[in-house]
Amino acid sequence: DCYLCSIVHSGFAFPDWAYKPESSPGSRQIQLWHFILELLQKEEYQGVIAWQGDYGEFVIKDPDEVARLWGLRKCKPHMNYDKLSRALRYYYNKRILHKTKGKRFTYKFNFSKVVLINYPILDMKTPKLVGMKKDFV
Repeated sequence: DCYLCSIVHSGFAFPDWAYKPESSPGSRQIQLWHFILELLQKEEYQGVIAWQGDYGEFVIKDPDEVARLWGLRKCKPHMNYDKLSRALRYYYNKRILHKTKGKRFTYKFNFSKVVLINYPILDMKTPKLVGMKKDFV
């Protein structure tokens, strides 16, 4: 199981439209915005991507590395930041996230679209989860 799955099973729920059916071609069971949340929760990627500023805001510190990691996950070795950013723009209309104006490689999740059922809650200032059992943090 992926780390994000443990988050989802411990109190997070996403709207139905946020999921692709597992059988859809190329889905490989994870969407980009789920993957970004997963990276943001792992300390080893703080030099690559990190929370910053306002609630839900994050910065991609190493765009090429984030694209490479996404390419590995999706088995797409030719992934680059241009392709990844095109995929991120798809989420603007769905209002999952948006670009932060005037800040390069900086985006913000719209957490009113990502429904938090109950605890735990995300602490956007740190890459850890608040309110979870210690073995998850």
